[in-house]
Amino acid sequence: MSRDADALRDELSDELRWVYGLSAQGVKLGLERMEAAAARRGHPERATRVVHVAGSNGKGSVCAMVERALRAAGLRTGWFSSPHLHRYAERFRIDGAPLEDEEVARRLRDQRGADLDLTFFEHAALLGFEAFRDHACDVVVLEVGLGGRLDATNIVEAPEVAVITRIALEHTNILGDTHALIAAEKGGILKAGASAVLGVRHPDASEVLVRRCDALGVVPARLGVDFEGQPSAGGARVRVDDETRDYPLGLAGAFQAENAAIAVAALRALRERGFAISDAAIAEGLAEARWPGRLERIDRGDREVLVDCAHNPDGCEALGAHLRTLPRRRTVLLFGAMEEKDHENMLAPLDDVVDARVYAIPVMRRAPHPSVFAQVRPGEVAPDVETGLRRALALAGEGGRVVIAGSIFLVNEARAELLGLPRDPPIAL
Repeated sequence: MSRDADALRDELSDELRWVYGLSAQGVKLGLERMEAAAARRGHPERATRVVHVAGSNGKGSVCAMVERALRAAGLRTGWFSSPHLHRYAERFRIDGAPLEDEEVARRLRDQRGADLDLTFFEHAALLGFEAFRDHACDVVVLEVGLGGRLDATNIVEAPEVAVITRIALEHTNILGDTHALIAAEKGGILKAGASAVLGVRHPDASEVLVRRCDALGVVPARLGVDFEGQPSAGGARVRVDDETRDYPLGLAGAFQAENAAIAVAALRALRERGFAISDAAIAEGLAEARWPGRLERIDRGDREVLVDCAHNPDGCEALGAHLRTLPRRRTVLLFGAMEEKDHENMLAPLDDVVDARVYAIPVMRRAPHPSVFAQVRPGEVAPDVETGLRRALALAGEGGRVVIAGSIFLVNEARAELLGLPRDPPIAL
């Protein structure tokens, strides 16, 4: 590494240490801090047109399809997502590519010097808004962090389209312990004058969201009513109104058919608002979308590895359903999750599709000792992720399969180890 590269790495490490240090404050929902900071910075959130996406599961996949289709249509895109998989810069993409480390370090240094009263996630959202403005993006695909109503991204006053994907019980200590309460929080991104796409099937959640649309004077496009998606041999059969079309999909899993339908409905809503998005661009977006770490297959010699950030029971149900569609082979689960997660209901959906389990988790503040998982379902306990990965591969044996699932922090370490990928400088907190 050159001296300049060393200096940049050190600078990035310093700025990441600062911004990650703010995560010790925990979650602080509310818009007041973010609104005040945005006002001081010239309201960068008002500089671009926005597709705002919330939901418990599927929002990342929907964002990936929508963003890729918008690029295929010749538009300059911004994409804000969270959490990142390997590098902080992945949260901010311009035309599909993460910001350069030098720009990330510069923008963090600038925010740090401005002495803004923001949380870790709020700083990330502000950085994204400013980068998308400065890179002159035509449209930004904006993924909600947590909830919606009080999420930092919700300072956007007038999105073009607001999208709600599948709603499940998650973060119940923050968002509420019923589908209706969680829907009310996520539905906070719905705005008067914005098109609404509701990719929600749960009746209680749907009722809450339709009621909010009625109050706003918005006529939503609804999954199961105005549009539908079903798995097909080539990917997904999507119906929007009276038109049905088959689409090849770049993302694996039968459940992606529903996400594809949500993406198509959102793209058509954008087209109705004046965006020049052809049917060919939509098809290309769905076929070429990529979302690493989501039912991602990695060949490891004579073993198959499947990597999936199934981070809640609903996601683990989908993972189990996908595994049941695959040819049967000896399957070993490498699993770890944060302390507040529902470990029992994350592990149970995989009971009939795994033959052995190895538990590991990165050393971090919210991580339990991996032995807690073995109390829920028997399995081996590894001292760290690298050791756990080696043991899972050994247990799978020749021709076997390793499934890596649970916390994105586990997937981060294991996937980077498998593929030899660069990661951010280590930050000791």
